[in-house]
Amino acid sequence: HWLTLGLLISICSTGTGAACQNYHPTVNTQYGKLRGVRVPLPSEILGPVDQYLGVPYAASPVGEKRFMPPEPPSSWSGIKNATHFAPVCPQNIHNAVPEIMMPIWFTFNLDIVTTYIQDQHEDCLYLNIYVPTEDDIRDTGAKPVMVYIHGGSYMEGTGNMIDGSVLASYGNVIVITLNYRVGVLGFLSTGDQAAKGNYGLLDQIQALRWISENIGFFGGDSNRITVFGSGIGASCVSLLTLSHHSEGLFHRAIIQSGSALSSWAVNYQPVKYTRLLAEKVGCNVLDTLDMVDCLRKKSSRELVEQDIQPARYHVAFGPVIDGDVIPDDPEILMEQGEFLNYDIMLGVNQGEGLRFVENVVDSEDGVSGNDFDFSVSDFVDSLYGYPEGKDTLRETIKFMYTDWADRDNPETRRKTLVALFTDHQWVEPSVVTADLHARYGSPTYFYAFYHHCQSLMKPACMCAWLSAFLYTSVCMCVFVCAC
Repeated sequence: HWLTLGLLISICSTGTGAACQNYHPTVNTQYGKLRGVRVPLPSEILGPVDQYLGVPYAASPVGEKRFMPPEPPSSWSGIKNATHFAPVCPQNIHNAVPEIMMPIWFTFNLDIVTTYIQDQHEDCLYLNIYVPTEDDIRDTGAKPVMVYIHGGSYMEGTGNMIDGSVLASYGNVIVITLNYRVGVLGFLSTGDQAAKGNYGLLDQIQALRWISENIGFFGGDSNRITVFGSGIGASCVSLLTLSHHSEGLFHRAIIQSGSALSSWAVNYQPVKYTRLLAEKVGCNVLDTLDMVDCLRKKSSRELVEQDIQPARYHVAFGPVIDGDVIPDDPEILMEQGEFLNYDIMLGVNQGEGLRFVENVVDSEDGVSGNDFDFSVSDFVDSLYGYPEGKDTLRETIKFMYTDWADRDNPETRRKTLVALFTDHQWVEPSVVTADLHARYGSPTYFYAFYHHCQSLMKPACMCAWLSAFLYTSVCMCVFVCAC
């Protein structure tokens, strides 16, 4: 059941899409009462959904609490209105990271995205709860819960952009979206105790803790919580399965188009980027405690507006291996199987590497031989530096991703180049994650999603040459969807 629901998120759209009714449901929580709003959906087969928007799951991380783990929220008296979205965490979508690190739907809809992130404030640790109102004869007890971790590039995004109403009503599940600290405020690290980093991940864990303790008041089952996300959101979910801090707070995970093993999942050079930021804002002092104290005194706007560009295929501010939240390298943790206690579903979409090829693609002529050679060389240099045997590595990759039956066709080169980036950045990390997880007997499902789309904005989706890896320990399902 939860596997099917995981594939339904594509039908969720942003915005409520319906006028609010006059009925305002009220629920109790451990921190006080909440007043929501009942919203009808524009479909005869979907019942209305009770929305509780802008629910605080943590204390405001401002002042001395900046660059610190989140704390539980304060209680309140009376009834708190939960009928409008709360502010989003400070971010700058126009100066955050190279566009290739952002989802395509994000960068091609910046005007729409901007409307959701205009109201920014450091007091941003809130979640949104979507509760179906009609019982399902298939499941009349406490409802399963699906918690969505938004993606982006660790530098932008908000749970407010994803309306969980359709999924909640159609699937008879409680859907929750949330904000977590992003960019500098969510992931700055000095590599020591002054600023350990991973605040954004700790926000997600605190949200899961709040949900586990309070979802019963909304009719939810605290023993059936699924965490899911796509892209960077998937990397977060993957990392949460490896952290002892989140143990017992959820039970299943859906990891879509990302993994803790992706090159952009973890920042292995946090001090480098923290020093760059500190220099730009006049806080570049040798002592890290003094540096962090200086950064706390800067406005959030000054910090997020700094242009700190990461190395290609990497992130400047993201999760770090701190020996605590992320105890060790993710692949080592997976190989140890220490924290892999979850049912997981994960997989990839066809042609996900298209974004990395855009800059070398001529829509009329495809990819030239010289551009293909340069792209492969740049790929090797950016990801592996200049190791011994680099030429052999480069030539091997070129050989494996050349269609020798049609080697001089620019369009074919474009397809194989997309296949290279898709395999390296999405397929291989996901398949290895699935295999390592399943080795320890945990239920593991793998999907590959194909959809031949027609769009004026993009050429027809191309075959990613996805190798159908099938391990005996992994159940792989391939879903084919036609227009």
